[in-house]
Amino acid sequence: MNKELIIRSSSEAVDFALLKDGKLIELHKEEEKSNFQVGDIFIAKIRKPVAGLNAAFVNVGFEKDAFLHYHDLGPNLASQLKFIKLVSAGKLKDFSLKTFQFEKEIDKDGIITDILSANQSVLVQVVKEPISTKGPRISAELSLAGRFIVLVPFSDRVSISQKIEDKKEKDRLKKLVLSIKPKGFGVIVRTVAEGKNVAELEKDLQNLLSRWTAMCKKLPTAHHPSKVLGELNRASSILRDVFNDTFSGIQIDDEELFHQTKEYLQEIAPSKQSIVKFYQSNDTPIFEKYNIERQIKTSFGRTVSMSKGAYLIIEHTEALHVIDVNSGNRSNKATNQEDTAMEVNMIAAAEIARQLRLRDMGGIIVVDFIDMSNPENRKVLFDFLREEMSDDKAKHKILPPSKFGLVQITRQRVRPEVNIKTREEDPNNEHGEIEAPILIIDKITSDLERILKTHNKVVLNTHPFVAAYLSKGFPSLRSKWFFEHKKWVKIIPRDAYTYLEYHFYDKKGNVISE
Repeated sequence: MNKELIIRSSSEAVDFALLKDGKLIELHKEEEKSNFQVGDIFIAKIRKPVAGLNAAFVNVGFEKDAFLHYHDLGPNLASQLKFIKLVSAGKLKDFSLKTFQFEKEIDKDGIITDILSANQSVLVQVVKEPISTKGPRISAELSLAGRFIVLVPFSDRVSISQKIEDKKEKDRLKKLVLSIKPKGFGVIVRTVAEGKNVAELEKDLQNLLSRWTAMCKKLPTAHHPSKVLGELNRASSILRDVFNDTFSGIQIDDEELFHQTKEYLQEIAPSKQSIVKFYQSNDTPIFEKYNIERQIKTSFGRTVSMSKGAYLIIEHTEALHVIDVNSGNRSNKATNQEDTAMEVNMIAAAEIARQLRLRDMGGIIVVDFIDMSNPENRKVLFDFLREEMSDDKAKHKILPPSKFGLVQITRQRVRPEVNIKTREEDPNNEHGEIEAPILIIDKITSDLERILKTHNKVVLNTHPFVAAYLSKGFPSLRSKWFFEHKKWVKIIPRDAYTYLEYHFYDKKGNVISE
């Protein structure tokens, strides 16, 4: 398994495409004007605590107030408020918390109006970016994420990632962290820390403590509201969270970003620094070179094609997302319906896991798999879907398939969903829209694979533009079809056809139904 990160920079935004064996699995965009990334820490003022919601609205400088629920205050909020007051007044110059006297923890079932009041200063962290008409979701329980550990101020707790299953390794990591952990700070050990030595963890810890100190130095003069600690740029944060030994390449078309990324990789994985490459080409844009633009066009529509003629229909409603699995034309010739359903469902499960990450779909997702009567098959499908989603960093929960074949998934979303318009203006109709023209090639290829199983001679009639695309150049797509199927497809341009119209004919001139 090879993973590649392809980074495209423009004047307005930076796009990040994560590829797994050449297939697009994640797409991120960092816009210059984005001031509210997950992980950013703000010094802000409480605008209004609301007892009925047991939450407070906080002015963080966004057009809509941020939402701070009581359960997101953290048990040591009183200590944080005291710390801010002393540091802002210049009475506390030591930010290490070694000598800082903690306050009593707040009641976990308390009422927000007993703890917070209007115009009170508080440090808050963005846990969910502004989505749709809602302001950011924030937490007063701060955390600073590093490569191997997460530092939690005003805490003494040490916890180890649940994904590290080896008990001996968990105990080893806990002992190491306890030996280097500073007083007043809690530590969460991340999954990638497995097998690391104390020097690597110590270096990560010192880096996070330096960031904490730099943030605290800003507090006495900081405006309210203002950002006092920014998350890493998106390239570095993606590498911090997903980078491992399976990465084979990082391609970047911006020189400044190339140097920044190389420096960051030098810190976290010096041996892998050489995989960062600066992409220079006047002829082919970086996303075209790695086939990303095509994958975007074919992956973000309402209909998602899969192998063997199967496809997904993805619908969005206000309350949830619905994904319908369709076998396409496979079921017409199936000899064993259960086996066909199982095969299509397994293909669909892998694609659904990819789609959830790619679109960053969140909330409730209901998947209507093809009905299977065998309970064993339903279990195999459920286990396979869980395995396919195991790489997904977003918190998620999957319920086993019901008797109707429905699978319910909840998935945390902390950023706006990636929504790319794949339909384009119809050149034959002033007011209509059509699917992106690149999709027609995939549809023709899919239909052809099925037709050539039962027909030796096939004639394809299509618009002249499409006909030229299929037959010109070497090797042309038609040549590739010949090498794959050992059958030559005659292509006839038809001026009378609309751009996306095509039909297959057999040797007698009869239309073959697509």
